[in-house]
Amino acid sequence: MREYKIAVIEGDGIGPEIIREAIKVLDKVGEKEGFKLNYSHYLLGGVAVDKTGDPCPPETIEGALNSDAVLFGAIGGPKWDTLPKEKRPETGLLKIRKELGLFANLRPAVVFDQFVDASPLKPEVVKGVDLLVVRELTGGIYFGQPRGREENQAFNTMRYTREEIERIAHIAFKEAQKRRKKVTSIDKANVLEVSQFWREIVEEVAKNYPDVELEHMYVDNGAMQLVRNPRQFDVILTGNIFGDILSDEASMIVGSIGLLPSASIGGKVGLFEPIHGSAPDIAGKGIANPIATILSAGMMLGYLGEVEGERRIKRAVEKVLAEGHRTPDLGGNLTTQEMGDLIAKAVEEV
Repeated sequence: MREYKIAVIEGDGIGPEIIREAIKVLDKVGEKEGFKLNYSHYLLGGVAVDKTGDPCPPETIEGALNSDAVLFGAIGGPKWDTLPKEKRPETGLLKIRKELGLFANLRPAVVFDQFVDASPLKPEVVKGVDLLVVRELTGGIYFGQPRGREENQAFNTMRYTREEIERIAHIAFKEAQKRRKKVTSIDKANVLEVSQFWREIVEEVAKNYPDVELEHMYVDNGAMQLVRNPRQFDVILTGNIFGDILSDEASMIVGSIGLLPSASIGGKVGLFEPIHGSAPDIAGKGIANPIATILSAGMMLGYLGEVEGERRIKRAVEKVLAEGHRTPDLGGNLTTQEMGDLIAKAVEEV
């Protein structure tokens, strides 16, 4: 039997609840597909601060590096908002991404036929939307130096190296080759020197993928086009801050942030998480939607080479949704556990 070591990070808020359902589904898929996942649990975020004083303890980094993949819930909450920056949960997440070398964040946004009416956009605009945002994760303005404050001003630096742009561009073009063979690179090259450099390097990388169409788009126009005609996009390639904003915009096209998974890859170990936050306002109520986490777990299986396992999870989720089952965020009344149970059962039927 094929076996894999999975580092599990539940995190804060609804993290433990949604991770529990994802593991339930993963174990059922393993039974059907003939593999076994061995889980080890680690701390990250606010719960790590409370228990160790460190938002990202060294043992969490070590455990992740010694695993085949990381399954992650969510972190943060108002309880820790007043802590110094180095103690905040978000600092822990940035640290583990950096330590694992996770430079590429993949965020698919797919509109299920059952939720065309749930989108804030008109059905004729969103029906058939299936796009992937490829966001550079460890460079750009979030990490660029120098940064700081002076008496009457504060500053951050947007900085990218050739290597950082090349490696994320290769990821985007390779993903496009699996899809509809189109990359839209989004930047602000009409204003920013770093975006002009970004565009030059992306065009160089594109020469290695003659079967993939490349177009460029300014970020302000890209934000507008995502709302105006999201079906025009296949793979969106962009930097850290633009990707952060555009991927959240794309999530709302779908109708619920509780449906969207993500993968952070590029280093020794991939990290898989829902794109939503820890939702402390509903933590412990048993009403969180686990689907984004379950689909993230499916992406993890694909990363591990268990492609049929990933497909089985997608089919199971689609079956449950097609049958009309909904959690409160989708207008239903199922609990987190009930939705997880239904998907786990559907895994055996698809």
